[in-house]
Amino acid sequence: MADLEELNTPFDPFADAEEDKGASHTNYLHLRIQQRNGRKTLTTLQGLPKEIDSKRLLKAVKKAFACNGTVVEDEEHGEIIQMQGDQRMKMAEFLVNEGIAKKSDIKVHGF
Repeated sequence: MADLEELNTPFDPFADAEEDKGASHTNYLHLRIQQRNGRKTLTTLQGLPKEIDSKRLLKAVKKAFACNGTVVEDEEHGEIIQMQGDQRMKMAEFLVNEGIAKKSDIKVHGF
């Protein structure tokens, strides 16, 4: 009889997601691509933790990917690393290999 009462209760498919949402952190690293003029693109990395030195990371990335880049300070988003070209997948792989972020913490945006 107890099984029949359970059938009448409404099922909420998002109940587990709401519980997980509160437990996990939302500090993702966002890799985005922006179109410049013509075929030129710009890759941005946002959401880097304060413990990581952005300038040292950028220096290593520039050497590894043979591209130029800069660190831009933004009031709302903090330090943003900009790199020339489409470096999204390379950068995501670099961050995981160096142990800076887990693959689940990296969000890749863009076309």
